[in-house]
Amino acid sequence: MLAFVTRAMGKQAVLKGAGLVKPVSVTRIPGRYLVHQEGLPKLPVPPLRQTMGRYLAALQPIVSQEELEHTRKLVEEFQSPGGVGERLQKGLERKARKTENWLSDWWLQTAYLEYRLPVVVHSSPGVVLPRLQFHDRQGQMWHAAKLIAGVLDFKSMIDNETLPVEFLGGKPLCMNQYYQILSSCRIPGPKRDSVVNHALSMKPPSHITVVHNFQFFVLDVYNSDGSPLTVDQIYVQLEKIWNSSLQTNKEPIGILTSQHRNTWGKAYNNLIKDKTNKESVRAIQKSIFTVCLDAPMPRVSDELYRSRVATQMLHGGGSRWNSGNRWFDKTLQFIIGEDGSCGLMYEHAPAEGPPIVALVDHVVEYTKKSETVRAPMIPLAMPQKLRFNITPEIKKDIEKAKQNLNIMVQELDVKVMVFSHFGKEFPKSQKMSPDAFIQIALQLAYYRIYSLCCSTYESASLRMFRLGRTDTIRSCSQESLLFVQAMDNAAKQNQEKVDLLQKAIRAHRAYTDMAIQGQAIDRHLLGLKLQAIEDLTTIPEIFMDTAYAVASHFNLSTSQVPAQTDCVMCFGPVVPDGYGVCYNPMAEHINFSVSAFNSCAETNAARLSHFLEEALIDMRDLLMQTPRSKL
Repeated sequence: MLAFVTRAMGKQAVLKGAGLVKPVSVTRIPGRYLVHQEGLPKLPVPPLRQTMGRYLAALQPIVSQEELEHTRKLVEEFQSPGGVGERLQKGLERKARKTENWLSDWWLQTAYLEYRLPVVVHSSPGVVLPRLQFHDRQGQMWHAAKLIAGVLDFKSMIDNETLPVEFLGGKPLCMNQYYQILSSCRIPGPKRDSVVNHALSMKPPSHITVVHNFQFFVLDVYNSDGSPLTVDQIYVQLEKIWNSSLQTNKEPIGILTSQHRNTWGKAYNNLIKDKTNKESVRAIQKSIFTVCLDAPMPRVSDELYRSRVATQMLHGGGSRWNSGNRWFDKTLQFIIGEDGSCGLMYEHAPAEGPPIVALVDHVVEYTKKSETVRAPMIPLAMPQKLRFNITPEIKKDIEKAKQNLNIMVQELDVKVMVFSHFGKEFPKSQKMSPDAFIQIALQLAYYRIYSLCCSTYESASLRMFRLGRTDTIRSCSQESLLFVQAMDNAAKQNQEKVDLLQKAIRAHRAYTDMAIQGQAIDRHLLGLKLQAIEDLTTIPEIFMDTAYAVASHFNLSTSQVPAQTDCVMCFGPVVPDGYGVCYNPMAEHINFSVSAFNSCAETNAARLSHFLEEALIDMRDLLMQTPRSKL
C-alpha cells in the first residue's frame, strides 16, 4: 500500500506577482473555466521501454548489485515483445484514449480513499502561519473574522470563474483543484471513503462551520441579497458563538474523525442513525469551510514555538487540548488559537498544496488590509448550534478515539526549522536550481547520518495536463550518490566535489523536467500494476520483487511548497522508519518542517534538521571556496 501512499503535495514553480491574486475580470465570466480545461493536453502514457530503463537507473543507488541484476532479468522478461508488459501498456493506452485522465481516478482511490490509516498525521498536511500579535479572545475573533472575509473574497473569484490561470514554464496549468477545495468533505466508508462536493449543487452552501470548545455552529456568511457579510458582521456573529459555547465539558464529537478509517466508518454509520446527528453531520459536510477557535496551548520557548504550532495544525495536541475542536474529514479547516497561533489543515484527497497555499497567500494579504466598509448593522440571526445525541455506544467510540489519538500525538516528532544563513537567492547566484540544491543537501544530510542512500520522494505537479495531480521526482540518483560519497572524502579536491555537485543538481533538474512533462516512472508503474489487477491476471513478478518494495519504501518523503507568506507546510512520514520533509524557500531564508515517529529508534527529526543545516552550509562554503573561473 505504501508504494503509492506518499504525500503528493505538488511542486509549485509558478511565478506569481507580489501581493493579492487579482481576478482577471471584475464581472462573472461563465464558461471560462471549461474552455480553459478543454484546451489542456491529456496526460500521456510514457513508452514502456523508457520507463523500464529509468526504473533500473533509479534502483542503482538504493539496491545491491545482486538485486539489480535479478531485477534486470525481470524487466527484460516484462518488456519482451508480445509479453505481459506490452499487453498492460496497450490497456493503459486504451484507457488514456477513452478517459480525460487515465490516472486521476485510480490515484484518488488508491492514494487516498482506499487508504485506511487515519487522515490525521498519515495523510492531512498542516500549514503553520506567522504568529499573530494577540493574546485574548477579542484579538482571536477579530482575526478570524478578517480571515473568513478573505476566504470569501477568494471564493468569489472561483465562483465567477475569474481566477487567474497559473503557468509553469510558460504552459497553462489545470485549475480543477481550486474548484474542489471549498464546500467539500470526505465521507468515511467501511472499506473505501468518498468525497462529496456541494459547490456545484443546485443550491450551493452559504454557511461555514465554526467550532469552539468542541461545539459546532452553522454561521451563514451571506446576506439575503447574496453579498458576503462584512468583517464587522462576522465579528458580531463570532461573539455570539463564543458566548454560547463557554462550557468546556462537552463531548468532543469531532475526535471520532481522527480514527482508523474502517473504525470511523462503522462509528459514522452508528452516529447518523439518529436524525438530529445526521442533520448536524450534513451541515458540517456541506459547509464552505470550517474555522476552529482553539483554546490556548501550553506555553513553550520561542525556539520551540513553531514546532509546537505544527503539532497543533497536524493533530490539535491531544484530547486534553484541541484535537476535539476539529472535523478532520473537512477539506479546509482554518485554526486560530486564543494565544495567537494560526494556520490550517486540509484533507488531502481533493487537492495538493499549491492551490491551498495560493488561497493562504490571498487570505494573509487580505487580512493586512484595513477594513473600510462599515456595513449598516442589520440584526443578524443567532448562528445555529449543531446538536448531537450521545448514546452510550457513541460515548464509547469517543473514548476509544481519544485513546488512539493520544497515542498518535505521543508518536509524532516534529521540528520546524528556520534556516537563516541564506535563502533561494544564493543557489540562484550560483546558477543552480534552489529546489535541486535543497534536495541534494537532504541527500547529504541523510548519508552523513546513515552512511547510505534511501528511496526519496519529491512530488512533481502534473497540472500541465487535464485533471493532473502529481508524479514522483526520485531525488536519490547515481549522481547524488557520487557527490555525497565524495563530499567528506579528504582525498578528493574541492574542484572535483563542485563538479560532482553540479552534475547531481543537473540530474535532479532533468528528472524534475521529465516528471512535470508526464514522463516519470512511478505513476506509470502504478498504472501497469493496477491494469494487471483490473484485468484479473496474476500480478507480474516485477511488482513482487524485493527491489520494487525497496523503491516504494520512501524513507524520505519530501515536498517543496513555496509561498509568498512566511509559512511552512508540514506532514507526517509515509513509512514507520521515515521522515516527512517540507520546505518553503524564501529569498533570504528557508522554512523547513521535518517529521519522524518516536517509536522508531533510528529516526529523529531534530537530528535530521541539524544535519540538513550543516549540509546546506557546507555546500555553500564549498562553492564559495572554489574559484569561480574554473566552474
